[in-house]
Formats: sequence, C-alpha cells, structure tokens
Amino acid sequence: MLRFHHIVRVSLFASKASTFPLTSLSLSTSIPKRTTFALRSQMTSFSSSSSSSSSKLLFRQLFEKESSTYTYLLADASHPDKPALLIDPVDRTVDRDLSLIQELGLKLVYAMNTHVHADHVTGTGLIKVRATPGHTLGCVTYVTGDASDQPQPRMAFTGDALLIRGCGRTDFQGGSSEQLYKSIFTLPKDTFIYPAHDYKGFSVSTVGEEMQYNPRLTKDEETFKNIMANLNLSYPKMIDVAVPANLVCGVQSK
Repeated sequence: MLRFHHIVRVSLFASKASTFPLTSLSLSTSIPKRTTFALRSQMTSFSSSSSSSSSKLLFRQLFEKESSTYTYLLADASHPDKPALLIDPVDRTVDRDLSLIQELGLKLVYAMNTHVHADHVTGTGLIKVRATPGHTLGCVTYVTGDASDQPQPRMAFTGDALLIRGCGRTDFQGGSSEQLYKSIFTLPKDTFIYPAHDYKGFSVSTVGEEMQYNPRLTKDEETFKNIMANLNLSYPKMIDVAVPANLVCGVQSK
C-alpha cells in the first residue's frame, strides 16, 4: 500500500502525518476539515490489508517546457487496480498525461496541486471532468516513503517552496521568508526533493545536498530574509490569468 503524507506549507515539513493512504495533516486553519474527508473518501477503496513491503511504486517525472513545470505521476503498481495520482498537472499537457496513464494501465483517482500556481493554469479541473479524481486546496508538500516499514525511498514533492539550489519567492500570496526558513529542512537529509519547477535542467536533489550547496539556504536566518526581501523579481506574467483560474482548479468559463 502506497502511503502519502499531505503537509501544508505554512509549517512545511514541521510535523509527521499518520500513515493513512493519502492522509491529510492540517497544520493551518486555512485548510477546511472537508479536505481531509475528501482525501479519505477518494482513496479508501484502494487500501488493502497487505503489508506495505509488497507495494511497487511506479514513478514518472513529466515536463511542460513553456512554464518549466514538472508534473509527477505516482501509482501503486502492485495493487490490482493500479491506483494513480498526478501532482501539479498543467492544462496544456493533460492529453499527454492521460494518454500515458492509459498506456500504463493505471486508474487515475486523484489529481492535486502543491499550491495556487501563478505561472500556468492547472489541469486538475480538466482531469476531474475527464477522469473523475478529486482535487486539493491550499499550498502543500506531499511526502511518500516516510514510514519505517516502507521500502520505497522518502520522496518530497515540494512545489515552489524548495527548488534545486534555490527556493520559491515569498513576496506575494501570503509568503513568509521566516516561515520558509524555519520549516524547510525538518525532513531527514536522505529525502529526495522533487520541485514543481526547474530552469537549469536539474530534476532531483536531496535535503542533505541542498543543506550543503543551496546558496540561499546555507545562510543564517537574517541573511536569508534579507536576500528574499531584495530579490526584486518581476511580476509573474501569467499571474492575472493563472491565479483566478487555479482557484477553481483551472476550469474557466468560455
């Protein structure tokens, strides 16, 4: 049985979730209680009494070049139904993703976002219509393999919070450089990091590697906060379209 931990960004990696399939651990009142129940109702039918050691993780990292966005496909290939989920799908590449899912013989039961994206329109709404999964709210990191009896490696899908040799901006949508700094490295050093974006050709890192080589996150807290406050980044070109659309899962009225 593949286990996923669902952690909200305001206390990113700060607490360990219980080991329920796709369990939601709410660390902020901004995540409504119905989110937890929705996650459970979508995935309960795919729980099994078999040991997690019999699980076989199927994992694919997909790329959308216009926004440099990574979409992640994960599935329990050992389960008869091969339940699968997508993290951060993009509207432009929904057909590609669904074709791959069909080709691999998977059953898509959930599509989710790590946060309300400002640089592209999510494909979760399109997938919901066409493949009937649910969707998630808020800004989150998804962690799998975070249990002592689970053979799969520990993997964290960090969205824009932690990037390879960088991190997401904190100057809009309620960001906080202080919260980000204090929470970002509470996962073990051997955790594999899979971000939502990369602009230099990297695809994966580890917490330990970022602790040693990330030019922002190797600094002390005050230096980090000063760096983040003086990035002077341009206004995201898609934000006025992407954020309103993504608040309704990318389903836009014609």
